[in-house]
Amino acid sequence: MILFVNACVRKNSRTKRLAECLLSRIPGEIRELRLSEIAFPVTDEAFLEKRDRLTAEKKYDDPLFDLARQFAEADTLVIAALFWDLSFPASLRQYLEQVNVPGITFRYTEEGIPVSLCRARRLYYVTTAGGYYFPEEYGYGYVKVLAENFYGISDVRLIRAAGLDIEGIDAEQVLRECMENLKLTEQTFIE
Repeated sequence: MILFVNACVRKNSRTKRLAECLLSRIPGEIRELRLSEIAFPVTDEAFLEKRDRLTAEKKYDDPLFDLARQFAEADTLVIAALFWDLSFPASLRQYLEQVNVPGITFRYTEEGIPVSLCRARRLYYVTTAGGYYFPEEYGYGYVKVLAENFYGISDVRLIRAAGLDIEGIDAEQVLRECMENLKLTEQTFIE
């Protein structure tokens, strides 16, 4: 199962269009999770106490952990999030807080080292940016570090189109070229 984590905000999102192009090239069942439709709980003391109690009691079937279980069971992950204020939309951060659960998506060794409990071995991070200033260590870098160090996903791929809001740039042409490049490298999605 391919889990499509859609953190796109706009109805006609350029990031979503790019992600859909990618998804059309990956064989398998796709489950889309629209983060804009989720009312994430506030991470306050009461929430943390409940979460800590449930994980201590190993009650991982609680609905609080539905998103984490879905994430852990995915064969491939596709995250679509525009480059926003040097990162990504807040809903993606909230989502990652919900799926980063010891006992479901990872566990700690006695030495405190995280070990993956996730099935996925590949994660695609799809993004677009209005300008060219796009340091990879920010939004994408955060997701990549989580994927590699907590979820055991060593194959993390960045797919991006940048400069879409620069005056004089044909944003549609930039997107078309990026999508065409995806078509030319189709074999890498089937491996």
